[in-house]
Amino acid sequence: MFEGTTIVAVKKENGDYAMAGDGQVTLSERVVIKHKARKVRRIYNDEVIIGFAGSVSDAITLAEKFESYLEKHSGNIKRAAVEVAQSWRRDKVLTKLEAMLIALNKDTLLIISGTGEVIEPDDSVIAIGSGGSYALAAAKALVENTDLKAKEIVLKSMEIAANICVYTNNEITVESV
Repeated sequence: MFEGTTIVAVKKENGDYAMAGDGQVTLSERVVIKHKARKVRRIYNDEVIIGFAGSVSDAITLAEKFESYLEKHSGNIKRAAVEVAQSWRRDKVLTKLEAMLIALNKDTLLIISGTGEVIEPDDSVIAIGSGGSYALAAAKALVENTDLKAKEIVLKSMEIAANICVYTNNEITVESV
């Protein structure tokens, strides 16, 4: 379902946070149709970083819906995410969207799914997409065993995932604070 993308995010205690995503878009699990897609971007006055995975149109719909609720709630990520989830569950068409989104700012790290879940991880690292488990493992190891900055951790984690996952490439976009 989420093939062709990997997104990883790290939020450190000192206000250092970053997110990275690869650029690969895969059609029908067999053909790479784009190498440099940008799936990580800043929104809400550059205070919030989002990264999305899944069906392209579904992921963009989820990101746009989240961004509109973020504006409505003055940048409150948790409130916007809950409202997206509530609206998602009320709409019979939207409940079938195949997408996930990571939202990150200085205070909050969340996953928002296209099926209406909002998940706050137990620790400061999260990843989604086909190579997400590889990037997640790498990021957790780097957070626990190095003094690297968040930007360096997400970049290195994406490089590791790209070397393992066929749906993840080395065209990496990083956004950090």
